[in-house]
Amino acid sequence: MSRISKRVSKGLLSVLLLSVICPLILTGCHGSKERNAFAVPDEFDQSKEYEITFWAKNDTNKTQTQIYEKAITDFEALYPNITVNLRLYTDYGKIYNDVITNISTNTTPNVCITYPDHIATYLTGTNSVVSLDELFADEKYGLGGSELKFDSPAQEEIIPQFLEECRLGGHYYAVPYMRSTEACYVNKTYVEALGYTLPETLTWDFVWEVSEAATAKDEEGNFLINGQKVMIPFIYKSTDNMMIQMLRQKGAGYSDDSGEIQLFNDTTKELLYTIAEHAKSGAFSTFKISSYPANFLNAGQCIFAVDSTAGATWMGTNAPLSDISEDKFVEFETAVLPIPQFDPENPQMISQGPSVCVFNKEDSQEVLASWLFAQYLLTNEVQTAYAETEGYVPVTSKAQDSAEYQDYLSRCGEDNAAHYDVKIKASELLLENTGHTFVTPVFNGSASLRDAAGQLIETVTKSVRRKQEINDEFIGTLYSDTISLYRLDQGNGGDALSTGGKTDLGELPQTAVILLASLAGAWILMILYLAAEAIKKKKVSKR
Repeated sequence: MSRISKRVSKGLLSVLLLSVICPLILTGCHGSKERNAFAVPDEFDQSKEYEITFWAKNDTNKTQTQIYEKAITDFEALYPNITVNLRLYTDYGKIYNDVITNISTNTTPNVCITYPDHIATYLTGTNSVVSLDELFADEKYGLGGSELKFDSPAQEEIIPQFLEECRLGGHYYAVPYMRSTEACYVNKTYVEALGYTLPETLTWDFVWEVSEAATAKDEEGNFLINGQKVMIPFIYKSTDNMMIQMLRQKGAGYSDDSGEIQLFNDTTKELLYTIAEHAKSGAFSTFKISSYPANFLNAGQCIFAVDSTAGATWMGTNAPLSDISEDKFVEFETAVLPIPQFDPENPQMISQGPSVCVFNKEDSQEVLASWLFAQYLLTNEVQTAYAETEGYVPVTSKAQDSAEYQDYLSRCGEDNAAHYDVKIKASELLLENTGHTFVTPVFNGSASLRDAAGQLIETVTKSVRRKQEINDEFIGTLYSDTISLYRLDQGNGGDALSTGGKTDLGELPQTAVILLASLAGAWILMILYLAAEAIKKKKVSKR
């Protein structure tokens, strides 16, 4: 082979190697590209028309829809050159799936209500979501900026614990919109009828003991506590939160910020044995197995119902929202308490709730228009109005301290609609315990790890009901099956469970699929090239 052809072959080989190495470098940090700082325009061009899309989640609460619509109308009155198109979803998972699909075709929305776990996946191999650091700090259009046409909160007026949830890899990719936690809605009447007194802070031992006591039946098979054929003393809505919070309270591992999976440990096994024991007696069940905790609570068929504070309007004798008929309701006193604790002196509860992210577009002015609307959702009027629909709390101290919100709280129990006492007590629970809340680490795949945590409880509870024996062998198989089901062993550079490597959980976005396909193509080209060179060498040697 000539010197020239050797140089060409080396050059081509180098190009092919770079085609493999460069994408790997770009996807090295939690599977996402290196952050591209957003260049904030010096001025917002108000002479140009902008049409932006806003994807939001809403259940059956028409009031929430009306709040979105009013916020859009009021915002468009301030910025006549910006049109906001609202698209409502009934499930966060559907928003997530649609965003993933649209990333590959560059048709993402402009503004989206979502969760940080989801944003981590949106960022896999892409810069689809705008890093907000520069927008936060901009003097004109940032938080509390001088050129805004509305009263925006300053960054320091966003509750620090809530804002921290929106930080990924050291940068902000969202602003919090609403926050909730979990509450234990208790039939205090039944607890006292069983001879117990509710403590200020529930413990797991107390809940388990009372729940077991409530399983007693008469000779005809009716439960003594309610005289009915049905009684599930303790029902948990979100078993992923249940496991995560139990581990946190125990000081045991779940995951760390690098994506190392610590869920499958001895403490988790001990917790599963305890849960299995009470599931076997009929004292415990879950939403996925039995149905909504509120339905059983309101019918006098449950004593401890754990659900989000955002679901407070479904809970209690006078609940304004309910999925059971009026004749099924049972009169009882409802207590709203923090979730059970292992250490009442050091309570730990999860912080959750939707955030708002802004998607990158070619036109920086369009991105700025989107940011203005996202920021408008933090104004007192929007925050207070939305918080009053459920047991959410505003995410800014500015809104929490406002006269309007304080007046709302002060009217607790005034009626069974806007001022329903259970709903306002749920909000006050979070306001009083914000300092005791925590969030789980966010990385590409953290949503799948969360699902896996809940699946452990669901599987054990179902298996007990099917008369399966829960022992070390069962737990070992459950661990391996869950790891396989959620692809938790597919870390970078080996087994993430043993090496602490970063994980890539769940289905990959289309962009990541394309990237991997390009890598495979590059390797194929390399192999074909080297094979062709080998054939040439053989021909030359034969001559």
